[in-house]
Amino acid sequence: MDLYIIPKKKKVMGPVHPLTSTLDYPTSHKFNSSHGNVFGPSLPGQDIMPCRVILKFYPHLHIKLPFRRATRSNSMARLFLLLLLLLPPNSYTLAQHNISLGSTLNSEGPNRSWLSPSGDFAFGFHPVANSSLYLLAFWFDKIDEKTIVWYTNGSTAVSAGSSLQFTNNGMLSLRDTAGAEVWSSPVAGGAYASMNDSGNFVVYGEDGYPKWQSFTTPTDTILPSQELSSGTILHAKLMATDYSNGRFILSLETDGNLTFYTVAVPTGFKYDGYWSTNTSGNNGKLVYDANGTIYYTLENSMQHPITVIMPAKMDSPDQYYQWATLDPDGVLRQYTYPKGEAVSSGLPIVSTAVQEVPTNICTIMYSDFGSGVCGYNSYCTFNWNQIQTQIECACPPSYSFFDPERMYKGCKPDFTLQICDLSMAQVQEQFQMVSMDDVDWPLHAYEEYYPMNETTCQSLCLMDCFCAAAVFDQTEHCWKKKLPLSNGNAGSDVQRIVFLKVPRNNYSQSLLRTEVRSKWKTNKKGWIIGGSVIIGISVFLNFLFIAAHLFRRQFREARKKKQLQPWTRVITRDFTYRELEEATNGFNEEVGRGASGIVYKGHLYDEFGTSIAVKKIDRIPRETEKEFTVEVETIGHTLHKNLIQLLGFCYEGTERLLVYPFMPNGSLTKFLFTGMKPSWDLRVDIAHGVAKGLLYLHEECGKQIIHCDIKPENILLDDNFIPKVSDFGLVKLLAAEQTQTSTGIRGTRGYLAPEWFKNVGISSKVDVYSFGIVLLEIVCCRRNVDLKAVNEERVILTYWAYDCYYCGRLDLLVKDDEEAIINMKMVERFARVALWCIQDEPAMRPTMLKVTKMLDGAVEVPQPPIDTPTFICSLLSNGTDKSK
Repeated sequence: MDLYIIPKKKKVMGPVHPLTSTLDYPTSHKFNSSHGNVFGPSLPGQDIMPCRVILKFYPHLHIKLPFRRATRSNSMARLFLLLLLLLPPNSYTLAQHNISLGSTLNSEGPNRSWLSPSGDFAFGFHPVANSSLYLLAFWFDKIDEKTIVWYTNGSTAVSAGSSLQFTNNGMLSLRDTAGAEVWSSPVAGGAYASMNDSGNFVVYGEDGYPKWQSFTTPTDTILPSQELSSGTILHAKLMATDYSNGRFILSLETDGNLTFYTVAVPTGFKYDGYWSTNTSGNNGKLVYDANGTIYYTLENSMQHPITVIMPAKMDSPDQYYQWATLDPDGVLRQYTYPKGEAVSSGLPIVSTAVQEVPTNICTIMYSDFGSGVCGYNSYCTFNWNQIQTQIECACPPSYSFFDPERMYKGCKPDFTLQICDLSMAQVQEQFQMVSMDDVDWPLHAYEEYYPMNETTCQSLCLMDCFCAAAVFDQTEHCWKKKLPLSNGNAGSDVQRIVFLKVPRNNYSQSLLRTEVRSKWKTNKKGWIIGGSVIIGISVFLNFLFIAAHLFRRQFREARKKKQLQPWTRVITRDFTYRELEEATNGFNEEVGRGASGIVYKGHLYDEFGTSIAVKKIDRIPRETEKEFTVEVETIGHTLHKNLIQLLGFCYEGTERLLVYPFMPNGSLTKFLFTGMKPSWDLRVDIAHGVAKGLLYLHEECGKQIIHCDIKPENILLDDNFIPKVSDFGLVKLLAAEQTQTSTGIRGTRGYLAPEWFKNVGISSKVDVYSFGIVLLEIVCCRRNVDLKAVNEERVILTYWAYDCYYCGRLDLLVKDDEEAIINMKMVERFARVALWCIQDEPAMRPTMLKVTKMLDGAVEVPQPPIDTPTFICSLLSNGTDKSK
């Protein structure tokens, strides 16, 4: 028996399953009953004429006979009716499982998903890899990997205890553990729903037509029988395990073009297109037919009515599950997986990518904005030997990934970049150019030379402190490149050589940097001394009394400066007051103030117009004079990317000023507490940076330094949001053999460790305590003390965090923070580290070395003690008393 059907009315994507459905049947279109469509018989020799059949499944079957009969007798129609009536109920309802109003799915337990009739597809809660969260999704249920083909945006991942309701007003509503709605289908008025065997989930109205269906709102995947209309967009995931919108989209443009774009994360702003059909017309559709062909069709287009994107690659498509996904690397790949009958014939049980568009994305991705296929300072390699993972990203020599788990973030240099005041001999001693064949970063050169030979091309880059790499080709062109490098690619078809500037293996960069500045300082001092001698002699010969007076005064100030010189004279500059007054335009632009002075913005009159921040100590009591001396001596001998660098100071008469690089992004306070939450990844980087800065102070300096005042206000962010620990006015120095020191209370309330209030020695563990509080503030984007909190338990962040952790509700700490919720495993790790840092007893707190290892995941973070520290409990009682 052959089966024939074509619907002429409104198309339903997937099997028809309404309460009442009307379909028209013309001639010559054959369907198999496995597609789940309504069918009728055709006997040999009979012509099938157009007819209209109305099937009313509940409570009985009703058939409206043809408008025009076949040439045979009416007995054929009677036979048709008889055969349909003899079918069992489950046959004429297409074995379809209706989902009625009020139905519910739960993230845990047996009722976690709704299956399609064949069991091929499931709709429900899918666990997110490496986390305790769940994603509302559809997946192939008979594939071992449970491959997801549709999902709500990854930012709506929910925790255990969440539910999905098919509400009484006919909508799907995803609710979290607190009952708040996280996502809903956009249209109400559904009467029932079904998960169809095509992979399409449909909410039907009373009239039997779809109110909403997943095929019209795709995510990153398209399935056989699915059609995407003009204006539809496929969004690639950010990573294989991160379902947030990623860096690539496929867009069906309204002008008739189908284009792949790179986009900015997280805004989705479109950069340049990297593949396109170059078509124009009306009502474009991307069609995935049952044979496995994916094509793009347009109305009213004479030049390109049909553009085949992926031709059919399978001889027996019905033996495979198949789908096409826009993968996180920006490539649209068509996948297959053998069904049961194909497996029994010996086919391997594995998902296979059978074709992809574009074929080699590494060679075609050139964007004026963004990093390209891979992240900045990395390059893309197309691997011909692996079907499943064809795109690989790699770092050049002496560079490493910012985050090996998220390679799209790019690579960072594992060395300190060249400074611009080195002599030629020092540059050649410190750096070298290494060649990389068949690699190119083709865009954004800032210098081009022609004609040029290889040796000179390398030399020009080596001596240029801005140049990170030189690119040379066989046509004798040479290009100089700055960091960050973008759109990197590698392959045998690349006909260029890259010369990369990297450090030599046999030098100490920090030592040479100190030497060059020491030389400058020594020369300057020589001129000052020489001039002073000449003037002194002249004054002595003419004005003996005045000369004696000036000599005595100069000697007195020199003795004070001598206290600073042992550490600072080799790496900081001694400014005059007049120089700093001119640099700040008369101390005109105030950018901050503290207990001992005001900070002004200025610019040095050097070749780079360096922006500076000048801290003017405007009150000079004995304690402040001591703070000035301590800050200059402390910062003057430290050198670390996460510590503020002291450019110089002024010690002239009663004037005391400190000069730092200007930090355009301000302090961490402004970054965390101004309302708009910064990205989770950036906060993670900042937490790591602050921890590494403190580790340097505690364990990697010549003398151990206790900062004593770690708080967001004292953590500055440079133009790349790299954190810099600042304000060293309250530090304590320990000799190598010391572990504790005695001192009065110093620091800021809210960040002070309990031992400050006891008659005990102070150790580096006071900084660990303060860091624990700052870490919680970074995770939660709120202050440690919030007197406006909705209830008493939330006034003190440390108390609330302890409570949330042992109640298993850390998600409350990052409520409405979608990126953090997706990374709950890391949130839990950071929370554990913070809770260890804020223990009452210093001995129970980890060292900063162990803190950095725990944050990195290099060592396991044990469960913190179950009892909330006594000191934190006392803070809660004090805080709530003040709020009343």
